Amino acid sequence: MARAQHGLMRAPTTILLVDDEPGIRRSLGEALKDEGHHVVKAERGEQAIDLLHNPDGEGIQLMLLDVWLPGQDGLETLKQAKQIRPELPVVMISGHASIDTAMQATKLGAFDFLEKPIDLDRLLLVVGNALRQSRLEQENQRLLAEVEGGRFFLADSPAMKRLMADVALVAPTEGRVLLTGENGSGKEEVARLIHMQSSRRGAPFVEVNCAAIPEELIESELFGHQKGAFTGAVRDQKGKFREADGGTLFLDEVGDMSLKTQAKVLRALQEGRVEPVGGGGTVGVDVRVITATNKDLAGEITRGRFREDLYFRLAVVPLRVPPLRERPEDILPLAEAFITRIAHQYGRPPRHLGPEAKDTLLRHDWPGNVRELKNLMERAVILGRGSEIGPRDLGPLAARHLAEQDPFSFPEFASLKDAKDWFESQYLQRELRLQNGNMTRVAERVGMDRSNLYKRLKTLGIEPRES
Repeated sequence: MARAQHGLMRAPTTILLVDDEPGIRRSLGEALKDEGHHVVKAERGEQAIDLLHNPDGEGIQLMLLDVWLPGQDGLETLKQAKQIRPELPVVMISGHASIDTAMQATKLGAFDFLEKPIDLDRLLLVVGNALRQSRLEQENQRLLAEVEGGRFFLADSPAMKRLMADVALVAPTEGRVLLTGENGSGKEEVARLIHMQSSRRGAPFVEVNCAAIPEELIESELFGHQKGAFTGAVRDQKGKFREADGGTLFLDEVGDMSLKTQAKVLRALQEGRVEPVGGGGTVGVDVRVITATNKDLAGEITRGRFREDLYFRLAVVPLRVPPLRERPEDILPLAEAFITRIAHQYGRPPRHLGPEAKDTLLRHDWPGNVRELKNLMERAVILGRGSEIGPRDLGPLAARHLAEQDPFSFPEFASLKDAKDWFESQYLQRELRLQNGNMTRVAERVGMDRSNLYKRLKTLGIEPRES
């Protein structure tokens, strides 16, 4: 539970622990290993610097550094470490540190300062915060590079040109934005683009998928909690509002929040303050909130499932992200851009779309939108052979169009599994159309559990649009 609370276990994290006391190295190393981290140890500052210079040192994601070390002290080590890896978070530890020492460490770029004897709960909290902040900064740098490289959106279509013009107007302001559109249409990417074109671009962009968090945990996720507030709350947690302080909070699938949670979000927006679960007093936050939904919130308000006052707070600037079928001019440029990016990512030779593949892409109605297109291009790059992407590389998509022309014509499949996937894809998409996107009815008709049906559709690259 501790790992989940701190969000540390996205992937194994390598931490460099630098302390001349064997007992400290042993106790802190064991505590960090219990949290799932890989710990590299050093007794002296010179050893730590050698490790950072080593190619293997690129995998180190955080350094715990004692101030008082034999030979080169901690402050000098911190200074050199920041010259080698400016983005590396460093947490200083000391049993004899003065305020002046702490200030020097902060000026040199230290993330935080821990005093000995070290409280393990405090240590894990600081480590979690440092890693989370580092990831947010790296993500923001990646986003900035992609935005500046023009790789987020190819706006050849009139619909996307209008949207990009609206984004350019609203991004520099503090206005709250409500993004509407189908699943897979790119609402999250638009939210990130707004953030990166705003004055908050140097601060965190924090995303919360409201539909993916259980009702009993979403308040803790948003507002944080105090240690002991509920079973499993083994330490304090800041919450997403406070993580996004100074930056942007993106609430995806906001229409799936319960009325109880909606009331608390409304209060936080009105007062600019949040109260962690379990008390502890309110805390001021400065965040720009961007929300997104694939639901008709006006209809949800009429049915009593969404608060009208919250809607008007969120939808200061409503923007609609068009589905891919409304922007056919963008299909082929997007496909080519995905192919280039994915080939580079996987170290594959460059490929291009053949005439038949282009025709197949242009005739598809794209129920999964841009996400479906990206997944299809990734499959084509990974499984395809030769420099040209042909109909066979498009698998079930090409097969569907062949079957529409002649139901007794089937493409050549690379394996029985591909043939089965194609048939299952056609069958499930037909049921989705017949049931008007009602996943509960589809699950009943095909004899599957609803959650398993969602997983299978995702595997097949089908994005359901629920009514």
